[in-house]
Amino acid sequence: MRTLIVDDERLARNELKRLLEPYTKIEIIGEAANAEEALVMIDELQPELLFLDIQMPGKNGFELLSSIEGKTPEVIFTTAYDEYAIKAFEYNALDYLLKPIDNERLKETIHRIEENQAPHETSTANNERVEKILGENDQVFVKDGEKCWFVKLGKVRLFESMGNYVRLHFDDQKPLVLKSLNNLEERLDPGTYFRANRKHIINLHWIEKIEPWFSGGLLVTLQGGDKIEISRRQAIRFKELMSL
Repeated sequence: MRTLIVDDERLARNELKRLLEPYTKIEIIGEAANAEEALVMIDELQPELLFLDIQMPGKNGFELLSSIEGKTPEVIFTTAYDEYAIKAFEYNALDYLLKPIDNERLKETIHRIEENQAPHETSTANNERVEKILGENDQVFVKDGEKCWFVKLGKVRLFESMGNYVRLHFDDQKPLVLKSLNNLEERLDPGTYFRANRKHIINLHWIEKIEPWFSGGLLVTLQGGDKIEISRRQAIRFKELMSL
């Protein structure tokens, strides 16, 4: 996994790099000493995994994650303080490692990451099934509590992140599914579905109106009345995608 280390202490970064040397599947592509450096590197390098300190000068680790626009990498928090553990898992962290990092504890974490990746390394047939990109003509089964739907994806105008769940908006229905917005984004056809901001993916075919918005962003109105802000960074990509 393409990995970025974010920690304001140089010695801590060096020690973590040393501990990660035996794990060939962890490819360290950079390191940052603060949130501002990290945001630039995340945008440029597109890491899949962050080893992220929590307490840093300027923005802390949680504020860094809240500032990421677009797809958020997987996160392993590394910190000397255990009082942040509950909050860390509210951010869907893969793990929470206390400094000084124990080698056996790190080994368990890396092993769990490798296990999670294992299904993607099965036979070609299985891999095609897992990685199939879903377009507007595909139908998907959705279950929320006692209610079930077999809905054509083209009818879904909006996907909204709700913590560990995603809310689907179609017709007058808004069911929740247990899935992260990042995972869902990987499955959806980028020609139809666009990541507007950290919380929303919109169906481009449902856009009714586009307006300039604050700080270089855009405000789109979907058929049905939903108003979704496209963040400044995503607005640049949106214009590139939709322009002649």
